[in-house]
Amino acid sequence: MTDIFDDLAAEYRQLDAVLAALTQDQWSRPSGAEGWTVSDVVLHLTQTEEVIADPSIGEGKVLLSADESAAEATVDGLADEMVAAERGMPAADLLVRWRTAAFATADALRAYPAGTRLSWVRAPISPRTLATTRLAEHWAHAQDITVPLGISYADTDRLRHVAWLAHRTLPYAFAVAGLADAPVFCDLTAPDGTRWTFGDPAAPARITGPASEFCRVGARRLTPEQTSLTAEGPHAADALRVVRNYAA
Repeated sequence: MTDIFDDLAAEYRQLDAVLAALTQDQWSRPSGAEGWTVSDVVLHLTQTEEVIADPSIGEGKVLLSADESAAEATVDGLADEMVAAERGMPAADLLVRWRTAAFATADALRAYPAGTRLSWVRAPISPRTLATTRLAEHWAHAQDITVPLGISYADTDRLRHVAWLAHRTLPYAFAVAGLADAPVFCDLTAPDGTRWTFGDPAAPARITGPASEFCRVGARRLTPEQTSLTAEGPHAADALRVVRNYAA
């Protein structure tokens, strides 16, 4: 794959071009994220980017433990609370705040030495993996902004990082769903028509089809039934049902 830090910066630039062109009315419109406006989505992205700028991220801790109660036991619950606490910021100020945080992220993560473990949601992770999760989250939330507003947001070869993340974290997705882990091979078609493969080709379970659809299923922006993806062999349908490219 191409350099994740360069691709992360490129994803931010693509989203920035969309945000810079939004009207005041569009900022206040409902997004594809249930209960959130477009402004709320950008606020959420800003808040999570600002976590990366905090020096304490280098402590390698878990930010959200599995034994916390109520809304704080889920990533979505914590995100809702954080957005509610700061909702209402003027769009122009919010855009400046997001740019300040986001445009510093790629270089900040690139600067960490090899072997560093950074504090994140469910487990400490490497700077490269964190960059991948940030790309996946910004891409997914870009769908929440652009699709309801009818704005074009082209799929790029950066989706390879998102597809890799979804496949790499299948054991986690199986565990969240209460299922046993199982090997799955993914044979996906990239936006440019080339082939991306993940996993062991000899695995008994296989998922094939457009990478763009696989990534959207992993982001819960499409259901498997809304796609042309095919699942063959034992556990393949389960994998497609539970796959995710974000933490629960």
